[in-house]
Amino acid sequence: MKQILLMLLASAALAADKPNIVYILCDDFGYGDVQALNPQRGKIPTPHMDRLVAEGMSFTTAHASSAVCTPTRYGILTGRYNWRTRLQSGVLGGFSPALIAADRLTVPSLLRQHGYVTACIGKWHLGMTMPGRKGAAFSDQIESGSAEQLDAQQRITDGPTTRGFDYFFGISGSLDMPPFAFIENDQFTEPPTATKKWGRSGPAAPGFEAVDVLPTLTRKAVEFIGKTRSPFFLYLALNSPHAPIVPTKEWQGKSGLGDYGDFVMETDWAVGEVAKALEEKGIVNDTLLIFTSDNGCSPAANIKHLEASGHFASADRRGYKADIFDGGHRIPFVVRWPGKVKPSSISHQPICLTDLMATCAEILGVRLPDNAGEDSVSFLPALRGETYPRVVVHHSINGSFAIREGRWKLELCADSGGWSAPRPGSKEAQGLPPVQLYDMETDVGEQTNVYQEHPEIVERLTKCLEQYVANGRSTPGAPQTNDVTVVLHKEPKRKGAKK
Repeated sequence: MKQILLMLLASAALAADKPNIVYILCDDFGYGDVQALNPQRGKIPTPHMDRLVAEGMSFTTAHASSAVCTPTRYGILTGRYNWRTRLQSGVLGGFSPALIAADRLTVPSLLRQHGYVTACIGKWHLGMTMPGRKGAAFSDQIESGSAEQLDAQQRITDGPTTRGFDYFFGISGSLDMPPFAFIENDQFTEPPTATKKWGRSGPAAPGFEAVDVLPTLTRKAVEFIGKTRSPFFLYLALNSPHAPIVPTKEWQGKSGLGDYGDFVMETDWAVGEVAKALEEKGIVNDTLLIFTSDNGCSPAANIKHLEASGHFASADRRGYKADIFDGGHRIPFVVRWPGKVKPSSISHQPICLTDLMATCAEILGVRLPDNAGEDSVSFLPALRGETYPRVVVHHSINGSFAIREGRWKLELCADSGGWSAPRPGSKEAQGLPPVQLYDMETDVGEQTNVYQEHPEIVERLTKCLEQYVANGRSTPGAPQTNDVTVVLHKEPKRKGAKK
C-alpha cells in the first residue's frame, strides 16, 4: 500500500511539472494594437490583453521568423526557419500541399510523446492534401482549387492530425482563401458545394460565413479547455484581425476607429474568454499562457485612417506586415505563468517565435535531436529574468533576409522587401544601397542607413547568415541539410505580391 501511495505521489509531482500550455496566435495583430504595450499611441481598448500584461511578462524585442502568415506558423511548430523549405517567399494557399514534412518533429508531437493532449483550433495555413476527384491537381498557387475538383466526402490527409495534434478544428488557410469551410480532424464539417467570396472567390460550405469564424473558434477553444484532462497543449490560431475584417454585430462601432478597431476589440474578447475558461476550471496556476501574433499589422487595416486618428499599430517602428522593417515582424509576446513569471515584468531579451520548440524541450527536461528545432533557443531563462546572446534572422514576403545581433540589424535588400515604401521594383527603390544597416539602440525607426560607416559589421553579419544557411541550422549541433538551395541576395527588381 505504501509503495502504491509513493507511486501516486511521484506521478502527481511529475504531472505538476508539466504545465498546460495555451498558445494564442493572433493574425496580423500589431505590437501597438495592445494598448498596454503602446499607451501613448494605442487607441483601441484591449482590457483582457492588458490584464495578461499586468499578470505576466511582456517582451519588447520578440520577433516572428517572417513578416507573413505561413512561414511564421512553420517556424512556431517546428523551431526551424521557413526559408529552409520550398517556401522561399509568399505564403501557401488553402489548397496547398503540406509544408511540414511527415517525419519532422513538431511541438505537438514532442509534447504528445510526454503525455500531453494536443489540439489545434483555428487557422492552419500550413498545407494539407485535399481530396480531389480524378485528374484534380492542387498546388501552392493561392487561386487554385474549385468545387468541381474537390471530393469533399473523402478524408483530408497530411493535415494537423498527422503532424502531432490529437484534435483539429478550423480552416485550411487564411479567411480570405478558399475553401471557405470548417474542417474537423480530417473532414469538412459541411461539404463546400457553394461558391462564395471573401477577397477571393471559391468553394464554400453553404452555411459558412466569415463573420461567424472568430466566435466559433473561441467557443471551440473554451470547450476544449473545459473537457480536456491535464496536461494539454492548445494551439489557438485565431483568424483575426486579418482580412476579411468582419467584427460581429455586437462589436461593430465599439472602438470608434472603424471595422479594424472593432475587430481588434473582438479579438481581445476572444483572448479574455480563453483566460476565463482557465479560471473557471481552476487551472490558471498550472498553465503557461502565451499571447502573440504571426506578424505585424496589415495595410488592410486602413493604416492611414488609424494613424490619422492617433492609433499606431506598429508603435514606434517602421513598416507593417510583409516588410523587412521591424513593423513587419516585431510582435506582441506576453507570457503568464503564475509562480514562474513575475507579474508586470518586462523583458528586453530578443526572442523569435521559433523558440517555442526548445522552450518546451527544456520544460520537459529532454534534449532535442539534431534534426529538430534547428533554429530554436529556449526562452525559459528570459522568463527568469536572465539575458543571453540571441541572433535572430528575419524574412520578408518577397524572400529578403535580415539578421539582428545586439544593437545591429542588417537587411540584405535596398527596399522594404514587402508592401511599404520603397517597394521592391519601384522607382523610389532604384539607386538605393544594396544593403541596409541600422543601429537599433539609437534608431528604432530604421531611418539612417549606416552601412558605409560600419563595413566590418556588414561583413561579419553577412558571414554569420551565410554560415547559418550552410550549416542548415543557427544553433549548436550537427550540421543539417536545407530542403532547397537558399539564395540570400535577391534581385532588387523582385516585387512583393499581395498575399
